[in-house]
Amino acid sequence: MLSFQEKYQAIVNKDASYEGLFITGVKTTNIFCRPICTARKPKPENVTFFNSTQEALRHGFRPCKVCKPLEPLNSTPEAYESLMNELRQEPYKRIKDYDLRQRGIDPAAIRRWFKKNHNITFHGFQRMLRINMAYQQINSGEKVTAAAFDHGYESLSGFNDGYQSIFGKPPTKTNGQTVINITRFTTPLGPMYGCATEDGICLVEFTDRRMLETEFKDLRKRLNAVILPGSNEHLEQLQQQMTEYFNGQRKDFDLALHTPGTDFQNDVWKILQSIPFGETRSYQEQANKLGNPKAVRAVASANGHNRLAIVIPCHRVIGSDGSLTGYAGGLARKQWLLEFEQRNL
Repeated sequence: MLSFQEKYQAIVNKDASYEGLFITGVKTTNIFCRPICTARKPKPENVTFFNSTQEALRHGFRPCKVCKPLEPLNSTPEAYESLMNELRQEPYKRIKDYDLRQRGIDPAAIRRWFKKNHNITFHGFQRMLRINMAYQQINSGEKVTAAAFDHGYESLSGFNDGYQSIFGKPPTKTNGQTVINITRFTTPLGPMYGCATEDGICLVEFTDRRMLETEFKDLRKRLNAVILPGSNEHLEQLQQQMTEYFNGQRKDFDLALHTPGTDFQNDVWKILQSIPFGETRSYQEQANKLGNPKAVRAVASANGHNRLAIVIPCHRVIGSDGSLTGYAGGLARKQWLLEFEQRNL
């Protein structure tokens, strides 16, 4: 279990990797907060920790108005989600600042939110979504001119410039290039990114993972791909099954996976998928199962290169001495996942 000092240090550092692991109660105000709350930090003697918001409420504490602990962390505002769904249904549509104001949405606020959570502005999201849909149309045999005008472009030159800025090539020369669709969804442990090609899920990671940009770059290189906002059947299934997992209703994932890597890495990832829900294995046991007992370090390295957090359960691998060892999402999340699975056996 996390010590008082570790929890207190997490709230001092506003460490997002502890999201969902505990709730901070402030005795002097009877308010409870999530670990990343930006309000002034109380003294240690005025702090008590709870395992959940429900426990804090039972003890008479009220939710903080700053960090809103009863809402999923960084969840997409309902108005923004509605806009994104509208654009997926009608990708040719252009929603301008005037249109946003007519809907009661501050253009500056939505711009900041998209920049923070998607690393592009709302208008950039619209452009990339249109290009994604146009690419799929061209790839299925449609003429470039038709694809451009079908998706709201007023000139072919404007479409070609926008297309080439993303793909690095004109529309007539991108046959065979892969598009990786990316979406963002929330979980009890914080927001995650999901990525998928037509062949299956290729990435599931917490949005605060330090090596995320490196993983994106590696995927683009291995698959000769661009990463664009969008969704497909694989991403829809991923979000549904992740919801079922965190609700304690699913123990195994049934998803098409696209895992570019070496033969050795894929062998290790298959062994990871064979570890039953609620159980753990050591790196040595993984190496033994591969038939190469001396490959412990290579196995650990392959585990570290797993891009499909939770779906390929590298959180179920621990040291031979029972220690948690490393985890890209943070050791606190790893401990939470192991305890969660034990409770839900």
